[in-house]
Amino acid sequence: MTQGCAAPAQTAHLPATVDLNNEAVIQGTVSRDGNPVSGAYARLLDSTGEFTAEVVTSEEGIFRFFAADGDWTVRVLAPGGVSVDNQIAARTGEISGLAVAI
Repeated sequence: MTQGCAAPAQTAHLPATVDLNNEAVIQGTVSRDGNPVSGAYARLLDSTGEFTAEVVTSEEGIFRFFAADGDWTVRVLAPGGVSVDNQIAARTGEISGLAVAI
């Protein structure tokens, strides 16, 4: 599977090696008509709109970022020229979830 920025596999569950007490996690799914969208690009933009990271959604449409505490934008670029921005806050010790329907 192709992955951006040397990201680990985008799976539904956090890897056992992740200590959530020390991490702020943003993860979500991308779907179209209720079906997962694989191969979409999920981009993480900081509060100023600057590009920070990018991953490719898994077969199940899953993406995940490890981010600093704060407010972020997740931009999803999907096949067919679809682009969707979503605002989300990341906090250490939490998994911030996002469901993106395109």
